[in-house]
Amino acid sequence: MRDIGAYLKKSAGAIGLFALFGGVFLTVFALSGLPVAAVGYAMALCAFFALAYLGLDCARYVRRAGELRRALAHPAQAGALPAPVNGLERDYQAMIAALRDELAACQARQQARYADAMDYFTAWTHQIKTPIAGMGLLLKDEVPDKGELRNQLFRVEQYTDMALGYLRLDGGSDLLIARYELDGIIRRAVKKYAGWFIRRGVALDYGGVAETALTDEKWLGFVLEQLLSNALKYTPGGTVSITAEPGPVLVVRDTGLGIAPEDLPLVFQKGYTGFNGRTEGRSTGIGLYLCKRVCGILGHGIRIQSTPGAGTSVTVDLTAAKLGVE
Repeated sequence: MRDIGAYLKKSAGAIGLFALFGGVFLTVFALSGLPVAAVGYAMALCAFFALAYLGLDCARYVRRAGELRRALAHPAQAGALPAPVNGLERDYQAMIAALRDELAACQARQQARYADAMDYFTAWTHQIKTPIAGMGLLLKDEVPDKGELRNQLFRVEQYTDMALGYLRLDGGSDLLIARYELDGIIRRAVKKYAGWFIRRGVALDYGGVAETALTDEKWLGFVLEQLLSNALKYTPGGTVSITAEPGPVLVVRDTGLGIAPEDLPLVFQKGYTGFNGRTEGRSTGIGLYLCKRVCGILGHGIRIQSTPGAGTSVTVDLTAAKLGVE
């Protein structure tokens, strides 16, 4: 009965219009002195056929309403909707199909992000346990080495910053694109790792640069910090240099262990540590993966050249940026 009531409500306009036309004809015939019975017979025949049509149309409406309710009960089924009977229904069903496809794509992206996040934080958990365990061992001594404690605490802070950076990567709203002086960004990154340079006995070769670049100050600093961290891990007692070439192109070089040729094409993959990372036991393959992602978002290029035993050179090409100044 609900569907019949809905149909009558939908058809009320047509029924009212039919009654209005009949009334107009009756009135005109009566005012003109014409036999009203002639119009009455015609109206009775039209009403009969109209009622027959309305009955059939109402039955079709009730049947389709039932089909739509069954489709609503199983919205995920691709072929649940009944076949359209007119152009308007075709357009509505096309819109529903487009929304269903968009929803499926959003769900797939969300699942991929969730899987990526689970992979990252699983690796991150293993990574941060190392400095925490180191601090626990140091605190067991009667006179803990405060310098080494600060070093381990710095590593915890570094890994925490990496995790926060990872969470903000996909947002995009965290970007502030402008033209920045590279010297200030480089000096802040170097200052952050000054203690590591001293403790690891690594010399810094940096004479300042006068270049500017269209970038995001904070995220480019994040990339430089990761590159310095990697250089310091694998350059005990060596030298790390930072230069800027025309373009501008930043180059971070070290005289450390280098990267094996078979590892070089894979170093930007998430979780890939390579031979040296496994040997040294200090890498989870997250830093360079994040650098690659950040550079991709900023429109910068990044590449690595290395010779085992002779060091590594990482180039960040800032000329590739195609970003608007905010």
